[in-house]
Amino acid sequence: MAGMKIKKGDTVLVRSGKDKGKTGTVLSAQPTDNTVVVEGINISLRHTKPKAAGEAGSIKEIEMPINVSNVGIVGPSGKAVRVGYKVAADGTKTRIARGKGKGATL
Repeated sequence: MAGMKIKKGDTVLVRSGKDKGKTGTVLSAQPTDNTVVVEGINISLRHTKPKAAGEAGSIKEIEMPINVSNVGIVGPSGKAVRVGYKVAADGTKTRIARGKGKGATL
């Protein structure tokens, strides 16, 4: 299995699902599960019980993981692009955009 090309801090566009068309920043990436958690995307409600007497319970909104195949990195053109790698002569590897804005460094 190839490694994930999306990393923490990337700006991504959701390509499918209930949040299709929205953009957000990747908060965490789980390569073993092939999922990412994106800020403001795939929100789920979690009910919490009160911990002490007299305290009220609450409902929290948390971001749930989304499959990496459902998101794409936003390239220089502002649209989702595929990611490739370019290896320089000195051995350094950089991510580049494929498709729209082809060859731009990500």
